[in-house]
Amino acid sequence: MVDRHPLQRVETVLLIATGGIVGANARYAISLVLPGVSGTFVANVTGSLVLGFVLYEASHTGLLAAETRLVFATGFLSSYTTYSTFALQTVQTSPLLGLGNVVANYAVGFVAAYAGSRLGASLEAE
Repeated sequence: MVDRHPLQRVETVLLIATGGIVGANARYAISLVLPGVSGTFVANVTGSLVLGFVLYEASHTGLLAAETRLVFATGFLSSYTTYSTFALQTVQTSPLLGLGNVVANYAVGFVAAYAGSRLGASLEAE
């Protein structure tokens, strides 16, 4: 999105911030229900699924407005998923559990991103 007017830049910042606020609170809610490594795993995998869907949609269908993609992909998902917590929790566990955490997050995250893109493709066919 190319901003041509100062109000468009402000709108972009506010849209991202709004998504970020909701994403951070959703991530916090998950941590209350699933504390520790499992909550981070769930957030990262579900975030990958949604990001795969949104990016497929942006590349192939264009049904969502650019502003909607900003709110979800840049705002919400950037706050919802959490690489820093994933990294910290990984180094705080035993080496074996840490290795399993890395493999699980990346493997399942990639599968979830792919599943999200396939979900977007299936909706496009309708």
